[in-house]
Amino acid sequence: MKAGKVSAMAVTEYGKHMGELKRGEQRWDVYLEGQPDTSIGAVRGRLHFVSGQLHKVTGWIFLEWQEKDIQERFGEFSAVELLHFVESL
Repeated sequence: MKAGKVSAMAVTEYGKHMGELKRGEQRWDVYLEGQPDTSIGAVRGRLHFVSGQLHKVTGWIFLEWQEKDIQERFGEFSAVELLHFVESL
């Protein structure tokens, strides 16, 4: 997965599909969900990892002014860092 390159992706019930992670036989689709927080005028974001019937989700780990800022922050994560996220959930 090239975490550094973020482009317009399909939106699903989990958010925007950002790519795929693979390690051995395990494969995870990665989604980025954004949710406006009108009380502070920002957007929160979290990651969803989906593999077949398995679904793991982080807490709200991003807080930025706009959704595009969250996508840029997501791009700063390497595939190894994303695998660490999913393994820790």
